[in-house]
Amino acid sequence: MELERKRRTKPRCGLRYTILKEFLAEFLGTFVLVLFGCGSVAQTVLSRGALGETLTIHIGFTMGLMMAVYIAGGVSGAHVNPAVSLAMVILGKLKVVKFPVYVIAQFAGAFAGASAVFGLYYDAFMDYTSGILSVTGINATAHIFASYPARHLSVLNGFIDQVIGTGALVLCILAIIDGKNIGAPRGMEPLAIGLIIMAIGVSMGLNCGYPLNPARDLGPRLFTAVAGWGMDVFSTADYWWWIPVAGPMVGGIVGAVVYFLLIELHHDETEKEQEEEEEEEDEDDLKDKYEMITMS
Repeated sequence: MELERKRRTKPRCGLRYTILKEFLAEFLGTFVLVLFGCGSVAQTVLSRGALGETLTIHIGFTMGLMMAVYIAGGVSGAHVNPAVSLAMVILGKLKVVKFPVYVIAQFAGAFAGASAVFGLYYDAFMDYTSGILSVTGINATAHIFASYPARHLSVLNGFIDQVIGTGALVLCILAIIDGKNIGAPRGMEPLAIGLIIMAIGVSMGLNCGYPLNPARDLGPRLFTAVAGWGMDVFSTADYWWWIPVAGPMVGGIVGAVVYFLLIELHHDETEKEQEEEEEEEDEDDLKDKYEMITMS
C-alpha cells in the first residue's frame, strides 16, 4: 500500500528538472546550517552563558554544516555558500548558468533559517531584551544572527581575515572531495567538511567570528533588518556588513586557484583519461584530414 502510494505521488509531486532539485537542496541545506549554527549562538547568549559557551557555538556550526552536507550533498553538492559555488564555477565543476540559482537558494535558506531561530526563541528574546531589539549595548542580540567586528579590528584586517578564512575553507573542501588525492571515505565527507569549520573556529574566530559565507551572514542580517533591529545592522561599525560578503567571495577564488595550481594541476593522469584524450586527438586529426580533402 505504502509503496503503491509513493508510486502514485511521485509523478504528481516529484520534480523533473534537475536545477529545481538543486535549488531545493541548497535551500534546505543552508536552512539547516543557519538553524543549528545561529541556534547555538542564540542559546548561549539568551541563557547568559548558562546553556552554552564558545565551544558550544563551534560545535553548533560544525554539526550544522555536517548535516547540511548530508542533506544536500547527493543532489547539489551541498555548497550552501556562494563562495564555494564561485570556486566550483572557476574550476569548471559548476555551470555558470547554475551559479545565480544556487546563490538565490542559499540566501533564501539562510533567511528562513534565521526566521526559524527567532521564532524558536521569540519569548527568550523578549525576556532578554525587554522587547527592545538592539544592535549594540549590553543586551545587544543582532550578533546572534550576523557577524560584527571586534573593537581592535580595522576594515582592511577584517577583509584579510575573511579572505584567509574562506580560502582555507575552500582549499580543504577541495582536498576532501578530490578523488585523486587521499580524500575522505565515501559517506564520511560531511564529517570531514564539518570539522574544517571546527578547525577554523578554534583558530580564526577572534576578529569577527568566522562567517566565511555571504549567504550565512547577509541572509540573517536582512532578517534582523526587517524583524525589529532596523537598518543599524548595516550601518554599525562603519558599514561593516559588506566585509563578510565581499571577503569570502575573494577568499573562495584564492582557495580554488591555490589548490588547483599547487595540487590538482599536478595529478598524474589515469590510463582511462589518457585513452579518452588520445581518442579526442584522433577524432580531431580525422576532422582535419577530412577538411583538407574537401578543400582540395
